[in-house]
Amino acid sequence: MSYEVPKKFPTTVVGSYPKLGEASEIIKKRDRNEISEEEFHEKIRGPINEVVKDYLDAGIDIISDGEQSREDMVVYFAQRLKGYNEGDWVRIFDNVYFRKPIIVNKLERVREMIITDWLYTNKISNGRPVKAIITGPYTMLEWSFDLFYGDRKEIIMDFAKIIREELMEAIRNGAKYVQVDEPALSTRPWKEEADLLKEALDYIFKGMDAKRIVHICYGRLERLLPYILDYPVDQFDLEFKNSDFRLLPYLKEYGYNKELGYGVVDVHTLQIESVNEIKEAIDKLMKLGILGPEKVYIDPDCGLKLLPREIAKGKLINMVNATKIARKEY
Repeated sequence: MSYEVPKKFPTTVVGSYPKLGEASEIIKKRDRNEISEEEFHEKIRGPINEVVKDYLDAGIDIISDGEQSREDMVVYFAQRLKGYNEGDWVRIFDNVYFRKPIIVNKLERVREMIITDWLYTNKISNGRPVKAIITGPYTMLEWSFDLFYGDRKEIIMDFAKIIREELMEAIRNGAKYVQVDEPALSTRPWKEEADLLKEALDYIFKGMDAKRIVHICYGRLERLLPYILDYPVDQFDLEFKNSDFRLLPYLKEYGYNKELGYGVVDVHTLQIESVNEIKEAIDKLMKLGILGPEKVYIDPDCGLKLLPREIAKGKLINMVNATKIARKEY
């Protein structure tokens, strides 16, 4: 079954969704070595089924597996790479913590990490394309302790090699959308940091026959923007709603002309934005006159994993309904 993605304002998700069913318990069993990696991915199919059902019910055009396997966007990969040891608990924000992993040896990919879940999601997506999503090299670098390399560029390029291998495997299996998540970049919005990631992305995306997306959220995006516009990507997926669309005038100032993943619902509030509120957010962008509707992808600010399921789904339903109205107008 094939699905035709709308030419104007395709709707999508950044990646994560609330943990459904027994996903959290399945992750704990794997972490305690009570089940094998193969059994882990087999058992996680139930929660993935539930995620996809919600996406299809809401009418999302380009979906994900909801990252049901990933307790954390860095630890998940660190557990599956050669060269890491488990670290201690570190606070990210509010009451959210993660075990910051420790690099103790040369980093190497020893098995596929996202492919099994991605392939399964494709089988149940009713033809809708499924993003292949992986945490980027800069965020993996920043959110790890290094006790081996002593050289940030060497670390980030080793991550780039690993990420390219993973995404190329997805593309060989038919992936049309590949996304690298880089939330850490906006916390250090300096040219030298942006240039470090650019070199890694040049390597990752070279000759890649798929839609190349980088997701960045929060932080001082307006300070970062001029340093990333020449990245080798087709689309930046950015947060707007949470910061009250502060970034919009800067898009015009810097002549933004790539595709844009436009965050129109706030993933940090339990309030479900109304259809009218989301439509007004789309209007704000269109009034700038810098991008046509065929270059704008409508999505949440970031992953939805911290929200209750009914809130996350409600936000997506209203987002899709607002987008349908916008397609008729623009």
